[in-house]
Amino acid sequence: MGTTLGVGTDKGGWLLRSDDRRSWTVEGPFFTGWQVTAFGTTASGTYLAGTASGWFGPGVHRSTDLQEWTQVVDGPAFPAEDPTGTDPKVERIWHFSTDPTGRIWCGVAQAGLFTSDDDGETWQPVEAYNTHPTRPKWIPGAGGMCLHRVLTDDQRIWAAASSIGVLRSDDGGASFQPANRGVEGVDPDGADDGIGTCVHAVVADPDDPDTIWRQDHSGVYRTTDGADSWQRIEQGLPANFGFPIVRDPGSGALFVVPLEADVNRTPVEGRFAAYRSTDGGESWQASGVGWPDEPTYDTVLRGAMAVDGDGGVYAGTTGGRLWATDDAGDSWHELPGTFPRIHAVAVL
Repeated sequence: MGTTLGVGTDKGGWLLRSDDRRSWTVEGPFFTGWQVTAFGTTASGTYLAGTASGWFGPGVHRSTDLQEWTQVVDGPAFPAEDPTGTDPKVERIWHFSTDPTGRIWCGVAQAGLFTSDDDGETWQPVEAYNTHPTRPKWIPGAGGMCLHRVLTDDQRIWAAASSIGVLRSDDGGASFQPANRGVEGVDPDGADDGIGTCVHAVVADPDDPDTIWRQDHSGVYRTTDGADSWQRIEQGLPANFGFPIVRDPGSGALFVVPLEADVNRTPVEGRFAAYRSTDGGESWQASGVGWPDEPTYDTVLRGAMAVDGDGGVYAGTTGGRLWATDDAGDSWHELPGTFPRIHAVAVL
């Protein structure tokens, strides 16, 4: 079947296709002039794309063939009446994921959670999240108040947002509670309510959903109790700041891209590389070979790293370059093309 990557950038989207994950062709651009901020795939095989425009605002688009796209009329939107008094607006589409029931979850800025049960045609707000009692204390991170990851396990839902933290539901979304104990916060005003942590990305073990790994503003963490508590796992990292964290399902290897610090969001001493853990986060090492020898100050954003389930890991940078491995991180190579700033990479 081959591999197709969706690449979303500041100035449109592209597709990269390969039959062997070594030789690639580039198609595009599409959504020319728009930011492409997220990709998803529904249970039926329909593709979703999130876009943003300074003139037209955010949008959700659907396609059955990755060629012709139709914008959804009833996209995610907050109700006109807001009981929290914060008057949130949908500024950007950050995330799509489809759970085993076929329900699609969408995370947006300003920190909103929405679902679709009709293949992405229409969207409903998750009121318990969007009107959470702590919402008046929520603050944006540097990338905005973005809900950027949703994990699900039957009736449990973990929603990760910056700079709020993880909120967990144990009743299918009827209620949510903060789940950030053990994580160093960035907003002291939220500490008493269990919020004010700036989660950058989360990824779970599908065979053990209680085990979740977390790249945070304040470090790298793991939970083995479903986010009741978190512990630091940073041994071997040159720095604990970064944005993405992904896991290769076949090998179980974890990948992060360390950056020097929040005040200098570039690789330490210009040594651009992903770091890999093969023991569940107990230790980390620079992942394989093939990284640039010259100083490289690219950044990989939270939505710009993806896995294909067969040892393939893909990372797009703010400098428009795409890096890939097809052997679970032993060797890396650069894919063809230099793109605008990359926001999203997805295996489609």
